[in-house]
Amino acid sequence: MKFCHKCGAQCEDGAKFCKQCGAALADVNANQSQQTYEVPRQAQYTSADTNNSQNAYGNQNQYGGPAGGMNQRFPGIQERNIAIAVILSIVTCGLYGIYWMIKLNDEVNQICGDTQATGGGLVFLFTLITCGIYGWYWMYKMGEKCDQIKGVNGSSGILYLILGIFGFGIVSYCLMQDTINKAIM
Repeated sequence: MKFCHKCGAQCEDGAKFCKQCGAALADVNANQSQQTYEVPRQAQYTSADTNNSQNAYGNQNQYGGPAGGMNQRFPGIQERNIAIAVILSIVTCGLYGIYWMIKLNDEVNQICGDTQATGGGLVFLFTLITCGIYGWYWMYKMGEKCDQIKGVNGSSGILYLILGIFGFGIVSYCLMQDTINKAIM
C-alpha cells in the first residue's frame, strides 16, 4: 500500500493521485509508509466566514462551485474558458498567449505529476532563443502528456506538432486547455 506524502491517506499501489487530496503519488515510495505525516491545520471558523465565498472548511461559495473557484484534486489549477483565452491572446497581440503557454505547461506537468519537467518560463525562453523551434518540440511533448492525462495511447503529440508547424499553435493550446479542464472536473 502507498501513503500520500501530503495528507497521509492510504492509497492503492497503482494509484497516481491521492483519493483524499488529489496530490500526485509519483514520487511516493514504499519507505514512506514508515514516516509520520503532518495533516494541515484548518483555520478557525467564524461567523464572519459565512458571507465570504471561501471559509476555513472548504464549504461551497455562493455560486454553488467549490470555494474560491479552486478544484479539490489539483489545487491552484482553475478551469479556463477557451474562447476568452483565444480572444485575449488576439486582443493583446499575443501577450496573453505567452502567459497561457506558461500556465498550460505548468498545469499539465502538475496534473501528470511530472515535478522535474521544465518550467513554463524556461519553455518560453527556449522558444524565444530558438526562434520557435523549441516551441514545436514543446507542443509534441505536451501532446504526449495530454494523452497520458486522458489515459490513451494516442498521437496528440504529432497533431500538436503539425498544427504548430503550420501556424495553428493556438489550436494546440485550445486542445491542451480542454484536456486540463476535463481533468480537473
